[in-house]
Amino acid sequence: MFKPFSNSFYGWKILGGAVVCQFVSISVGQMVAGIFLESITKELNIPVWQFSATLAIANVTGAFIVLIIGPLIDRLGLRNVMLTGMVFCSVGLFGLSQLSSFIHFFIFQIITSSIGWILFGPAVVNSAIIKWFVARRGFALAIGSVGVPLAAIISPVVITPIVDTYGFRTGYMVLSIFVLIIITPIALIMIRQPEDIGLVPDGIPTDKQSTKTLAEIEKDNQQTYTRSQAIKTSSFWLLAIGYGLNAAALTTISLYAIPFATDIGYTRSLGAIALSISGIGNLSSKVLWGWGLQRFDARRLAGIALSTSATGVLLMILSNTTQEPIFLLIGFFMYGFGFGATIPVSEFLWSRYFGRRYIASIQSVGRPVTAILAVIGPIGAGVLYDISSSYIVAFCLVACVYLLGALSINISNNPPKLHNNA
Repeated sequence: MFKPFSNSFYGWKILGGAVVCQFVSISVGQMVAGIFLESITKELNIPVWQFSATLAIANVTGAFIVLIIGPLIDRLGLRNVMLTGMVFCSVGLFGLSQLSSFIHFFIFQIITSSIGWILFGPAVVNSAIIKWFVARRGFALAIGSVGVPLAAIISPVVITPIVDTYGFRTGYMVLSIFVLIIITPIALIMIRQPEDIGLVPDGIPTDKQSTKTLAEIEKDNQQTYTRSQAIKTSSFWLLAIGYGLNAAALTTISLYAIPFATDIGYTRSLGAIALSISGIGNLSSKVLWGWGLQRFDARRLAGIALSTSATGVLLMILSNTTQEPIFLLIGFFMYGFGFGATIPVSEFLWSRYFGRRYIASIQSVGRPVTAILAVIGPIGAGVLYDISSSYIVAFCLVACVYLLGALSINISNNPPKLHNNA
């Protein structure tokens, strides 16, 4: 009998490595940004939108770099890409700990993100999960993305007291050392696909594969699109736009969660707790989304998830009116619960639509589209705050953006099957 966590299948090591990489990358790239915002803007005497714009530019630049390396990942694997990202991320974070001017901040933020954590983040490691799992892909993607909620749960409550007590410079230094120690050994165990070491997807020996599993693998092989074929379909652009809008909303909330909480009268510690609760919501949803992906239309699950997050944002806004912390906490939980579907459902849809063979190349084209749309959220929210001295209007718009993203994803359709043997 096939044992899903048997040591004989190397794919479970790949999955474990993906969990750790996503924990580290999301911690460094998203979850701690809001913790440093107030300290950096005061130290450099810059407006909030300028801080947000720097992060956004770094992420867009990183997306274009992924566009270039996507085909290399499909052909050569992840190891060298991840090690390169680890080196630049550690150097960038060390540089941020020594900053003295806005130009300094801008340069080292670009290094940290664009050629740093993004090279060992979800955009890179999820391509390996897709290649290693077919029949159990929904389950594997859900488990693989557990690192994201763990980052939301752990990072704010660990980094916030460090920054508040010892300053932002110490906070960046701690993160630099953390990335160096954790990512190096993980990168060394990552292998591109099971066929590279004589295995097959899902780790089931050829003579023991069930008819259902064989049918799933054959179906995936038939749904093989090249990059040039994929970008000619409407579904490619609908997914890119839909998840771009989702990214705009997610990055806005994760960046301004703590500033929003303090702006409406709560403490930084409560804001950090609320952000961690979003991670609990995210983590608690993984089993549900993984179960659902094996049984229901992934597009409908995406619509439910984005609508759940939108409802959570509206509850956050309601907490300003009622001044009841419970609405803030429930709102962040619901935001996180919907957030929990982002990686497993989106990756499932990309692979279901276009197959696993060229998935890194195909997704790398969508990354810049998603990143450019995501820029609008944080920068727009920063500008609105600088104008109105409030995050309320920005958070209302975030709820609307979630719903537009859900619509875009739900009107996409599975492209026709192709037979590419290249």
